[in-house]
Amino acid sequence: MKLFPMMKTPACLLLSCLLFASILPVLGAEPKLRFRDRDEKRYEFSARASEIDDQAKEHPEIDFVFQDKDGKPTDTQRASVDTSVEPQGKLVIWLMGYNKELFDRLNSYGLHAIQPHYANKWFSLVCKDKPLDPQARGNVRLEAATGKDVSDEVDIPKADGMMERSVQFVKWLDKENPEGKWDYFLTKDGSDLNWEKVIISGASHGATTAARFAIEVKVDRVVTLCGPRDEDQSWQSLKSATEPNRYFGFTHTLDGGWTGHHYCRSWQLLGLHRFGAVIDVDKTPYPYDNSRRLITSFDVGGNADKAHGSVTPGKSSAKNSDGSYLHEDVWRYLYTHPVDEVGKPVGIEKECRDKHPD
Repeated sequence: MKLFPMMKTPACLLLSCLLFASILPVLGAEPKLRFRDRDEKRYEFSARASEIDDQAKEHPEIDFVFQDKDGKPTDTQRASVDTSVEPQGKLVIWLMGYNKELFDRLNSYGLHAIQPHYANKWFSLVCKDKPLDPQARGNVRLEAATGKDVSDEVDIPKADGMMERSVQFVKWLDKENPEGKWDYFLTKDGSDLNWEKVIISGASHGATTAARFAIEVKVDRVVTLCGPRDEDQSWQSLKSATEPNRYFGFTHTLDGGWTGHHYCRSWQLLGLHRFGAVIDVDKTPYPYDNSRRLITSFDVGGNADKAHGSVTPGKSSAKNSDGSYLHEDVWRYLYTHPVDEVGKPVGIEKECRDKHPD
């Protein structure tokens, strides 16, 4: 059955289009996100989690507080969007300290971006048992991210988990910046984020938490810079709510997480070898054989710490002779490459299993 009879006049064609648009919600198709902003500019915001949500609390036992010893706020959250760029309808949640250069790039790709305040300083304070339960550190990460009571090591309620703080932050942004269309990422009743529109991402400690979270909650994409790690844990092999082809990683080969085979172990346990070999981005051009496992070996003067931070835009990153970043295409690829375009599967690299035979 045809929805509309054949219409030949311009007026009838217009009426047909309007009628079809009116039934899109009935058919279940969501309208594409579009900005309607006269200014068409980049917006940046900062707001304290404790001021946005009166349910937010401190947890000093894991250094999860609202100000440091000098009284400087530590719960400041950041967000940005550029309404001059066609939006992709994806929200990046960044699980590490604010990085303006990264956020500038995310916005230039048409992505919204936020950095919520969440419990990310617990690492050296808990999970000290030896041997450690193979799920212990992963459970702390999951509780810090979700606020669900899954760990005996910490007590982080829903209001203080990454998920709820992100929800409250996006609600606040929707009121403060209607031009940015932040409500597009909220559920119809406004009680939660639509997590399948979220790109969860982080560096180092935050990269590992991003990967653990995506195993529990289905998201649009996972981008891990210098991560994930947790070499004594096995959560990486759990069945993932987020399809494995949606995980992307980028590390430096001098980083201790790579030289210790921790990153490649996590990538294997996550199943990323099914989507391509480990690719050196300095030898293989974009789109890197559609792989999910990217590395660089550019000269960092033998400094492993510099190598660790070099895969995120910043002072340690590789530069061209004109001062521009060498890995601009890599960052764009990580956050925007179509998830259905994948590389050829390869076997498990023997050196990772020899080092970590679990």
